[in-house]
Amino acid sequence: MKEREIPRRQDKLDIEKILEGLESYRPRRRGWAWRVAAEGAQRTVGEFEYRETTAPMKNGVPLPAAGYFNDIDPQPHPVITTEIASGRFEDDIRRMRMAAWHGADHLMVIRTAGQSHIDGLLEGTPQGVGGVPITRKQIRAQRKALDIVEDELGRPLNYHSYISGVAGPEIAVLFAEEGVNGAHQDPQYNVLYRNVNMIRSFVDAAEAKKIIAWAGIAQIDGAHNANATARKAWKVMPELIVQHAINSLFSVKAGVRKENICLSTVPPTAPPAPAMRIDLPYAVALRELFRDYRMRAQQNTKYMTSSAREATVTHTLNLLISELTSADIQSTITPDEGRNVPWHIYNVEGTDTARQAFLGMDGLKEMVRLRRNESPMKETVRELKERAVLFLEEILESGGYFNAVEQGFFVDSGQYPARNGDGIARKINGGVSAGSVYHRDPDYMAPVTAHYGYNNLEPYGNAAREDPSSLIDGCTFENHDKIVYIDELDPEDNVHTRLAETAELRGGNTLKTEMEWQGDGLVLLTLFIPAEQRTAGAAAVEIAGRMGLEEVEVIHTEVMQPAEGTRVEVKGKFNQVIDISSLDIPPEEEVLSEEEIRREISERPMKLVAATVGEDEHSVGLREIIDIKHGGLEAFGIEVEYLGTSIPLEKLVDAAIELDADGILASTIISHFDVHYKHMRRLHELCREKGIRDRIILLAGGTQVTPELAREQGVDRGFGRGTKGIHVATYLVEKRREISDTA
Repeated sequence: MKEREIPRRQDKLDIEKILEGLESYRPRRRGWAWRVAAEGAQRTVGEFEYRETTAPMKNGVPLPAAGYFNDIDPQPHPVITTEIASGRFEDDIRRMRMAAWHGADHLMVIRTAGQSHIDGLLEGTPQGVGGVPITRKQIRAQRKALDIVEDELGRPLNYHSYISGVAGPEIAVLFAEEGVNGAHQDPQYNVLYRNVNMIRSFVDAAEAKKIIAWAGIAQIDGAHNANATARKAWKVMPELIVQHAINSLFSVKAGVRKENICLSTVPPTAPPAPAMRIDLPYAVALRELFRDYRMRAQQNTKYMTSSAREATVTHTLNLLISELTSADIQSTITPDEGRNVPWHIYNVEGTDTARQAFLGMDGLKEMVRLRRNESPMKETVRELKERAVLFLEEILESGGYFNAVEQGFFVDSGQYPARNGDGIARKINGGVSAGSVYHRDPDYMAPVTAHYGYNNLEPYGNAAREDPSSLIDGCTFENHDKIVYIDELDPEDNVHTRLAETAELRGGNTLKTEMEWQGDGLVLLTLFIPAEQRTAGAAAVEIAGRMGLEEVEVIHTEVMQPAEGTRVEVKGKFNQVIDISSLDIPPEEEVLSEEEIRREISERPMKLVAATVGEDEHSVGLREIIDIKHGGLEAFGIEVEYLGTSIPLEKLVDAAIELDADGILASTIISHFDVHYKHMRRLHELCREKGIRDRIILLAGGTQVTPELAREQGVDRGFGRGTKGIHVATYLVEKRREISDTA
């Protein structure tokens, strides 16, 4: 397979252009798109064979370590989710693009919790807090933007939001009209977590699911909310299985295909609990009971603290469970979820964590097996299933789901049949929109597509029974022109006002830092404060303020040792605008072709001496620059005399004189007390003292070395992070030409 090339330069998405002509935009496809798996068991990418990959992308950003493997970018089997929740849809468009370039193909927009209680569609583009009020304009703009990104990547992107609340059917219609591909839909979510009247919720869900079925929308249920909110989630696993069962079968009865029904499965624990021993049998039981359905695996947000590291480790363990069992969709809750700071970079990092873990575990199931039929796995899986079945039987004995909810069957801390008086009890005739469901009149008829229930179409003939919308020459599902598109309604809270405030940053020659919204000025600062936790937090705010940051907040503290110190992360605003034209931007480094370098060295051989100097024992980086097996200098025919580690500078210079070397390559990784400065300066001085400085090329490399720093110390060139052998070889050839021209 020929490796795709990452475009070195690309234009930013033109948000204003995307907003133009939205009233005429038409979605170019409906329905969910699954990744295309390899034919057979294997796919070759670069020099590796994979067992569980899907079709590659046309473009994309490879994982950081891909640089060691010719920038290969294989795509794992599961669809990968990223969740967007900044509250400004125009900025979320850019975040979607970033995440998609890193491999996310399920772009999920979080809508505000308050939308569960809104009884109609919203218009315009109000700015959300902790989510986005879903509007037609927002959906069209983001779906239109994703069309562009789809073309960049060469694969479909699934756009997703929530069909819930008392406006559920209206939202389902909106999603079907506008090409939304996936949706959360579970009437139990409304009942248990939003106190929407249960009769209203289930009647609305019947209509919404019928529309979901027609539009080919992938449906994700809401049972994970019990796991994410329960006080003892590891106790309520049978309850979760029951919630999955109720919604799945309800969806099938409403016409949704099983292959489009996704169970949102969440591991119930996290370390320091013995997570794998508890979570893995639950995952096995769930997949065995619901083998005909899809699995959407998600990290449990309940256990997220403000530590991004902790969230990432738990995420990775959850990914191991997905790999050992199955995941058709892998959700990636952002590692920064616990801080409630929805920053761009964490959508990308969550996506990369999933991609990296899945690719690293590719083929794992061929080498290890689950001891499914051995104790304790066998007993635990069987017990979970039995408890779930008994739970369902008791629901039936109580008179059905509504009565069970009213009696508080769904609990927070007890493993069925244990109940601790903490059940989520709702009244059958209570809650939001109670009493709002009415029987249809005997002559009720709606000439629309995908309508649930009796529709009194017999008087209108066979054609109408097959296609009720034919009576009106098509409804909005067939005739997009019948949709009434409403633009902005609020003269102040709208996308055009927000864009006007950042116009200079998009179209001019200036920039500001950002983490959430364009031009927000947000920065993240990490500090170590040698003080106890409360003192450290207060000190960090003071330090950030003195550095010029405004609106400083502590978002994470972590005790390193109670008396010795605390790690503190703060966010703040850097409200200065940077003029790009005033920046000293180093030129893009160019390299000679391998053939040209080899030809030059063949015609004029070159010899170097190299070592790590001073007290430095680090040799790995230097060996990669030198060794032929790493594509280093030896691969181009350059002779290198490697002296070893911790070599005195005097010995390095003497060896260069003795061997009549063309250059010296000194590696200086350690930077304590600025020894890397001192080593480079002393190397230059020694060569002057020995009388060879004008005819020898001096090079220095290390993680803290830069070209500017090296020149200031008298060295010809410095090489830092990311340097490859070809960069050093190119400089050596060009520098020797320069010396020859001036001799």
